[in-house]
Amino acid sequence: MSIRRLPPELINRIAAGEVVERPASALKELVENSLDAGSRSVAVRLHAGGLELVEVTDDGSGMSPGEMRLSLERHATSKLPEDAIDRVTSFGFRGEALPSIASVSRLTLESRVRGSDGWRIEIDHGRQTTEGPAALPPGTRILVEGLFDKVPARRKFLRSPRSEYAACLDAVKRLAMARSDVGFTLDHDGRRILTLQPADAPARVAELLSHELDRHGIGIDCARDGLRLTGVISLPTFNRGVADQQYLFVNSRPVKDRLLVGALRAAYRDLIARDRHPIAALFLDVPLDEVDVNVHPAKTEVRFRDPSAVRGLIIGGLRHALDEESQRSAAREQAAAPAMWTTSETYARDLDRERAPVAVREEQRSFTPVSFVPQGRAEAAAEPVPTYPLGVARGQVAATYIVAEAEDGLVIVDQHAAHERLVLERMRAAREGGDVAQQALLIPLVVELDEPDCDRLEAAASELAEMGLDMERFGPAAMLVRALPAALGKPNAAGLLADLAAEIAELGGPLSLRDKLDHVAATIACHGSVRAGRVLSVAEMNALLREMEVTPRSGQCNHGRPTWVKLGHGEIEKLFGRK
Repeated sequence: MSIRRLPPELINRIAAGEVVERPASALKELVENSLDAGSRSVAVRLHAGGLELVEVTDDGSGMSPGEMRLSLERHATSKLPEDAIDRVTSFGFRGEALPSIASVSRLTLESRVRGSDGWRIEIDHGRQTTEGPAALPPGTRILVEGLFDKVPARRKFLRSPRSEYAACLDAVKRLAMARSDVGFTLDHDGRRILTLQPADAPARVAELLSHELDRHGIGIDCARDGLRLTGVISLPTFNRGVADQQYLFVNSRPVKDRLLVGALRAAYRDLIARDRHPIAALFLDVPLDEVDVNVHPAKTEVRFRDPSAVRGLIIGGLRHALDEESQRSAAREQAAAPAMWTTSETYARDLDRERAPVAVREEQRSFTPVSFVPQGRAEAAAEPVPTYPLGVARGQVAATYIVAEAEDGLVIVDQHAAHERLVLERMRAAREGGDVAQQALLIPLVVELDEPDCDRLEAAASELAEMGLDMERFGPAAMLVRALPAALGKPNAAGLLADLAAEIAELGGPLSLRDKLDHVAATIACHGSVRAGRVLSVAEMNALLREMEVTPRSGQCNHGRPTWVKLGHGEIEKLFGRK
């Protein structure tokens, strides 16, 4: 087959495939153009999730008729005045967005420069149909209708209107956070979805993500070697099941970069469960010559000259902020829900059911009664209550939860979760100080495992020795354990080694040694912590509370679950109808 030049229509469709994947892609490009035009207000209107209509109206600088025609040609842009592609400060600069969108839709471009008349150009899938005067205020309005109507191969891969709308909403949110000084409105199918007035960045983030970030968020502001990181992140205990509320910006440009996402995840290591995700909006300012923004057609990825410095700033800055707020827990501020508590009225009702004839009881409920004898350990109340943040222990419920009285309410502590964190922090401090205490075994213990697990443990033996675990290979499918970390007490060594082998296998990958050691230390700490079901003395409970008050990150366990919750006096009064 001989080499030939592609026709302009096909070239534009190929470019559209790179730039315009779905309605949200077109919307992103159009809104970016509005922001680059100096707009102070941007209005977006969608129909059927953008499949039928995407309209963007702004009050920016506008374009003359000649500039409008030029903007519809490929590689025509006003955003590279000195051809310095390595020092781009605008959102868009490739000059492909408008012609690409126009090649796969019906596009109407209207614009007016202040002090002159407006003009309209209509394009139908790459071919100009009409051109003439238009009545509109200064600025630009662009309508995109029937996206991919004449490209069925692309149209069939679009999702439902609901899914496409969700993607469009996410695109608007990202750009609205990037430019909090600009007002935004978003209408979908005739319904107003967003109305955003110009605001400072923290207020805009809280308005778009969650108003509860005011209470459960941590402000970020740190700098190092010419890099600066600002924004807001959530407390580890204020998280989500999916990572759909993580917004990252580089020089005010919304990006989805694996390096940044990985650094965010690493900052929360051992503070949050692996299937949970923090809420975050992070703004990274980097010198223009230290970042390349032209590595992706849609400009959603970037490349850093020194990625390790960027990763170090994010992990270090976030970790420092999290450590400073380590005593805070979103769980303790949750309001008490009366429906979750048994009152005297419901208890009496349940008691009546128990006293009813057997036949009646079987109609009223389908479960089998379980015999349960409440157990607890109580301490005589003292006046006044000592001013400890977590109060003084008053009892233990179900040999699992410590109940303490504080000046401002009732504190309930999960003893296993709390002690798990304390053991981990002890091990971490000892490891950093080079003083990990070991407990030598009088008779070395042989633990039989699968051969691949033995291989993993043998390869990590030197790192594990730093945490007090002394072992060596003992045949093809066994490990010989000579010493254990003293902090663990008397753990199940076989279970510990099996869990460690699984942890090492899952970590794999290019994690740093410190990251791997922290993950492994969390697994070891879990085996050495006070188990649920162990009865504690009052002195042991109070000792645990006092250590929690001075231990970093004690508000959540190694898996991200809260270690304690608090019911304020006002919440308790509500439960009893006193307030």
